Parts: sequence; C-alpha cells; structure tokens
Amino acid sequence: MLGIRICEDPVECQQIWEKAWPQRCLFDLWPVRDCFASSYKRPPCFLVAERDRVIEGIMALSWVNEEDCYMHFPGETWDGKTWIEQNKIPARSSQVFAELLGNVPGLVHLRYLTRDSVPLDKRPVAVDEVGYLFVPRSVDYSFQTYLHQFSGKSRKKLSRELAALENHGVAYRYDHVQDIQWLFRMNLESFQQASYFYDPRFLDSVDKLAAWLHGQGMLRITTLLLGGKVAAVDIGAVSGDYYTVLAGATNPEFPGAAKMINFHHLEWACLRKMEVVDFLCGDFGWKQRFHLIGRPLYEMQIQSGAIAGQEAEPSRMHACEQ
Repeated sequence: MLGIRICEDPVECQQIWEKAWPQRCLFDLWPVRDCFASSYKRPPCFLVAERDRVIEGIMALSWVNEEDCYMHFPGETWDGKTWIEQNKIPARSSQVFAELLGNVPGLVHLRYLTRDSVPLDKRPVAVDEVGYLFVPRSVDYSFQTYLHQFSGKSRKKLSRELAALENHGVAYRYDHVQDIQWLFRMNLESFQQASYFYDPRFLDSVDKLAAWLHGQGMLRITTLLLGGKVAAVDIGAVSGDYYTVLAGATNPEFPGAAKMINFHHLEWACLRKMEVVDFLCGDFGWKQRFHLIGRPLYEMQIQSGAIAGQEAEPSRMHACEQ
C-alpha cells in the first residue's frame, strides 16, 4: 500500500534526496542545493511516497515565510521568484504524482519544472519561462556554420560591432577566481536593487557554489579583457560535455561586450565538441536572436486538500520571459 509521509529533518531529507533523486543535471546535485539551503535557512518539508519502504515519489519543498507558501527546496527566493531551474517532482507513476499533490501541507508554488517530471494526464501547470540551449552538433561543431544561421545583414552588423571592440585589443583569461568579485561588483553596479546579488543570501549562495564547483574541478570562469580592462565576466559549470552558464556581468564602458563573450562560449563549445551549452532562462533580448533552442519549463500552484487523482486548479498561470 502506498503511503505519504512528511519529513522535516534536514539530515533525513538529504539522505532521501541522495538515495532517490534523479541525477540528470547540475541542479540535481545535493551540494549545489545545499549551497543555497545553508544561506537561506528555509525549513525543509519533503513529501515522500513509499510502498513497502521503497521510495516511489518525492515532492521536495521548503517553507518560504515572506511568500506564505511552500516552494521547491531550498526556496532561494528573490522578489518572489526562485532561481534554481529544472526542478522536478520524481514519481514512479501518475497515481503517485496525484497522491503527492493531494497531500500537500498548504499552498504550494513551484517554478521551473521539467516537462518529464509532470505526468501529461495530471498537469495543473502552465509554461513558466523558457530556457535556452546551444547544441554544437546541430551545426556539426562548426562555429562558422553556426554564424551562417544569421542573415547576411545581421552578420555584417555583428561584424561591425565586434570589430569596434577588437580595436581596444581583445584578450581572455580563464579560471581567475578573483574575477568572481568583479562579476558581483559589475552586476550590482548595473542593476542595483534589481540584482539578485543585492540579497546577501543569494550572493553568499553563489559564492559558496563557485567555491564548491572549483573544488570539484567543474568551475569555468571566463573573463573578457578589452584594452587590459575587465569588460565581462561569466561563471559556469562544466560536467562532462554539458556546460551551464550560471551568471555574468559586463562593464558598461564596453557596449557589446556581452555579445562578444557569448560568442566566445559558443565557439569554445564547438571546439571542445560539447553536447550542450545551457544558458538558462530569461531571454534578455539576445537568446532568441542568437538562434538558441528554447526549452519550456513549467509552473504549478495548488492548495492543500487537492483530491488525489484530480487536477488542482492553479490560482495563477502565466507564460513569460524575463
């Protein structure tokens, strides 16, 4: 018989995660989540579906007091939004999924859910945001082939913009850990209170994440120098042939520096024959224009008391792009 229980003990929650959570991307790793959990200190609340002591489903939640609801663990909110992507509700069957939904302990608002984590016949969801991917094999690992996806007019315009930057003198440096502080500083100077890093908990979390990735040999720091000055800094994680660009910032003294460093990522990925470059959610006015592949992620909001086996009606659905 299937049973649903709630686990609120942090140590046991970690054990449950490490035992039963699918390991498909960077954000599925417990240490990555724990970098944020240790800074935000949200109380965990894991719904665990078990049959004969075998875990058949998990809904990993955290209580977020200022939003007055449960959100996906670890609840790393900024301006009412979470940041970590490719969240999941692992369930062995649609019946297990429905039982988890029917036993939530209160209002639950989940974002950035992968499509395969939500059974198609039990989906009280809407498209939340779109993540953007570059797949080098789709252009035969040729950066020049990729560039020819742009119209001739667009290529000429891009060439002029990049040439103006090249006149300063272009150089790159890699894995210079101190440049992470440049990233934080430039991002905060550009966006001020609109920056995620304005919240000291988020800044501390990303600092911890970078340190953990560095210790695992997964951290990639890319710094663009123009005329010897720091023009842009991006940090990312490399796991095998999967490259996730996590955060970045540019120097406003050099308009167009973001394009140059993003092209650099794409060219590097082609040379390295990477499988995927994941630029995460948020178009920011360039990802579609750069012919990246869109991957929708989903949002779900339900109230406690939903009847198992029936869809709960979300009180808010939307499709948007940042």
